Amino acid sequence: MEDCKIKNLYNLDETIAKELLEKFTYPWEVLPHIEEFIIELGNRLDPNVFEKKGENIWIAKSAKIYPTAYINGPAIIGEDAEVRHCAFIRGKAIVGNGAVVGNSTELKNVILFNKVQVPHYNYVGDSILGYKAHMGAGSITSNVKSDKKLVVVKRRNEQVETDLKKFGAMLGDNVEVGCNSVLNPGTVIGRNTNIYPLSSVRGVIKENSIYKNKNEIVEKI
Repeated sequence: MEDCKIKNLYNLDETIAKELLEKFTYPWEVLPHIEEFIIELGNRLDPNVFEKKGENIWIAKSAKIYPTAYINGPAIIGEDAEVRHCAFIRGKAIVGNGAVVGNSTELKNVILFNKVQVPHYNYVGDSILGYKAHMGAGSITSNVKSDKKLVVVKRRNEQVETDLKKFGAMLGDNVEVGCNSVLNPGTVIGRNTNIYPLSSVRGVIKENSIYKNKNEIVEKI
């Protein structure tokens, strides 16, 4: 699954987690290591740029954190990021430079690259969102299968065993997810792809596509 590899999904220069991602082939391999990486990196961050608040929480001094937001560690909030009203960051979260975590959005065990927007009523868990990825209002990552079995990434006749019970979605750079869509466990969406609103997405969606429904995925022109 060449198109599922980190090198084909992300510009690693657009995340503070570059050194972590470079160690792996597939992005979901990173998920069990986010917590320890945040703690190790946080203790190396420039205190002139980042302020440590609470246990293992580092927030850039230029970030805007609304007073009603809740941030649990370990977490890193990047420069010029915005964490809005009633956002709930449960921990193990990296929020990139200029990213937006919006009203009533919940994050858990995630990496948001720079300029990511999850601005309205989103749930993002056990997922990695690439540079300038955007999730429309109400769209979510579903990170546990209903039968509680381990997640398998599937594309046509190919499949990869992940050995993970919790795995939401891997969104490449510049992915646009329409409002009220559900990204099912093990979803991988290639760069520059658009997902129609109200979609239920699963499996691997190739880059530069427009996903209308599972039977209609067209190439961008």
